[in-house]
Amino acid sequence: MGEWDLLSRLLDKVQSHSTVIGKVWLTVLFVFRILVLGAGTEKVWGDEQSDFVCNTNQPGCENVCYDVAFPISHVRFWVLQIISVATPTLVYLGHVLHVIHVERKVREKMQKQLELDDQVSLFLRKGYKVPKYSNSSGKINLRGRLLRSYVLHLLAKILLELGFIVGQYFLYGFTLQARYVCSLFPCPHKVDCFLSRPTEKSIFIWFMLVVACVSLLLTLVELFHLCVKAAGECMARRQDYTVTPLTPPVTERKAFKSRNQMIQDHVNLELELKGCKLGANGVMDGIAAGVNGVVKSLSSEDNNMGEVHI
Repeated sequence: MGEWDLLSRLLDKVQSHSTVIGKVWLTVLFVFRILVLGAGTEKVWGDEQSDFVCNTNQPGCENVCYDVAFPISHVRFWVLQIISVATPTLVYLGHVLHVIHVERKVREKMQKQLELDDQVSLFLRKGYKVPKYSNSSGKINLRGRLLRSYVLHLLAKILLELGFIVGQYFLYGFTLQARYVCSLFPCPHKVDCFLSRPTEKSIFIWFMLVVACVSLLLTLVELFHLCVKAAGECMARRQDYTVTPLTPPVTERKAFKSRNQMIQDHVNLELELKGCKLGANGVMDGIAAGVNGVVKSLSSEDNNMGEVHI
């Protein structure tokens, strides 16, 4: 199991950046695939080639028949499958860590600017891009490009799982027979070859197949859940307005709302950082100054926007 430690540690970091269904998928991968593969395959497949016996003494015939019966060892096939399926998750983890690192650098720059400038309008004048994918503790929000990256990694896992299941069927099927008939050169005639413990190996093959199908089902359910959630949020945003004869055009409403949201995000994040520096009294003064600045910046626009019911 030592060779799986690195992969297990990397995948364990994805736990805090996944959905609930994604955490279940990682548990299935750890327990029912990596752990079972590492603990059970050595004894079950340890005699795979040594006990592949053919009823002939023709040199090379036994090796040729074994190569045709097992183009790739089941154990190596499953190792390749697990590593390939886990690769999109590792790519997503790299993207998440990159986003967290970038936003941490932005917060550090903003903190340094706060030490030099106590004005509440710091973000409006400096033009900082407010961190929106992670908080100060490193917890992420699945939205925007992170959500797209998560969905893409789910699609990649679905395609890889399907590809390996179909590939296993075409390579050697899902059941092993006790006798394998081979008639390839240099065998002089049809030769009967016999496998060791075919029933036990078939049970193991079916177990790994069922676990792969469960992982595929979990990934499909997670993708469906994210699509439904995104559609619900989209519908909720479209129902935010009550349209009246005085309601401005759609483009103006969107610009007004996005501008208000941006300013509010700037002020909220600055007040959060300023609170760490000024204490309770400083926070109250900052709130008052921030509200006054936002009201002044929007007062001229509010007179021309008409009535908007939200």
